[in-house]
Amino acid sequence: MRKIKVIFVMTVAVLLTVSCNENTRQTSQECAVEPPVHPYGFCPDSLESVEGKVKNGQFFSTLMMNLGMSAQQAYDLTQACGGVFDVKTLRVGNSYRAYYDCPSSTSSRGAERRGDLRYLVYDRDRTSSIIFSCQPPYEVKIHRKPIVTQQRYADVTISTSLWVDMLDAGVSPELIISLSDIYAWTVDFFGLQKGDRFRVLYDERLCDGEVVAVDTVRYAIFTHNRQDLPCIMYDQKDGGNIYWNEKGESMRKAFLKAPLKFSRISSGFSYARRHPVTRKVQPHTGVDYAAPKGTPVMTIGDGVITSMKYEGAGGNTVRIRHNSVYSTAYLHLSGYAKGLKTGQRVRQGQVIGYVGSTGRSTGPHLDFRVWKNGSPINPLKMQSPPAEPLKKDNMEAFGQMYDKYKAQIDTIQAQRVSAELFRLL
Repeated sequence: MRKIKVIFVMTVAVLLTVSCNENTRQTSQECAVEPPVHPYGFCPDSLESVEGKVKNGQFFSTLMMNLGMSAQQAYDLTQACGGVFDVKTLRVGNSYRAYYDCPSSTSSRGAERRGDLRYLVYDRDRTSSIIFSCQPPYEVKIHRKPIVTQQRYADVTISTSLWVDMLDAGVSPELIISLSDIYAWTVDFFGLQKGDRFRVLYDERLCDGEVVAVDTVRYAIFTHNRQDLPCIMYDQKDGGNIYWNEKGESMRKAFLKAPLKFSRISSGFSYARRHPVTRKVQPHTGVDYAAPKGTPVMTIGDGVITSMKYEGAGGNTVRIRHNSVYSTAYLHLSGYAKGLKTGQRVRQGQVIGYVGSTGRSTGPHLDFRVWKNGSPINPLKMQSPPAEPLKKDNMEAFGQMYDKYKAQIDTIQAQRVSAELFRLL
């Protein structure tokens, strides 16, 4: 009996020992928590920091010497940049933070001496910084800030101008540029009217809570004269067009709607316009686009240059034959794009010249003209055939995506209407 008791006591002791060892090991594991690593790779809180901005005319080497490095040290750090950072891209106005060892001594006058320069953090742009380790062995690396992508919806009705109204609605200017590129073959952004409306479902990228880029326009509807012009993003993975209308027709067409990207229309097509210089009423079979001198002028479609010369009242002029039906002319240019010559083939969107005021002109503008079968037509009303449509094999998936985004916009609009009605009650 006594023997059994001894065995029992020994067994309990062994179990308690094992249990204590497990608890001790678990406690040790819980205590062995590694300190958090700062995104920069060092702890800024333990160092003295000095902030500044790159000054006009300041080179990387002079900046580093101003921060306390010797000429040799600045050279060695420059060599360490390698393919990580090109010191020639240092931009005036960009911010930096220099980190020093905390001062441990004072000068003879009692002023604290600055410690050795340890790190420099240079903000290359809104999403990335360059980290320089300023003590041997010198090291340079890129710190990229986390970027968050979110989906947004914008609904803007034009009352003054697209640019002003979009900004007033809190929309990024990048969305305006994206829309003008997508609708470049369908909508003349220089002739938008009061009451025109854009509804857009798009992705935007944020860094530190601020919008840094418009990523992708998923779905958009442009309404003009009560007519909707929808477009949807659908990628066929063939390297070609990714935007289509509701019928699966490409948003790209044979001709762009305008030969400039940004400007405003100053006078339109008319057979009885008073000439601004001669004051005589005479035909003006084109559209004048007012724009700063030097603004790039693009050909609206593929074609061959048939003439490129000074033409009296028209000044420097480029004429292009696009096919057996259409031809265009671009007047009052300040100059031609380099390398162009008569007989040369050009591609849609290629720069052929620059806005000027040559010939009979009151100021910098582009006089743009179009002929169909030899007769002048209004460029703003020219109908352009679409490019190759969506592949038949993709039509079903495209239709499902179209319905999905359309329903999403309809839901958002319904929620906004309900919220507005609730607010008024």
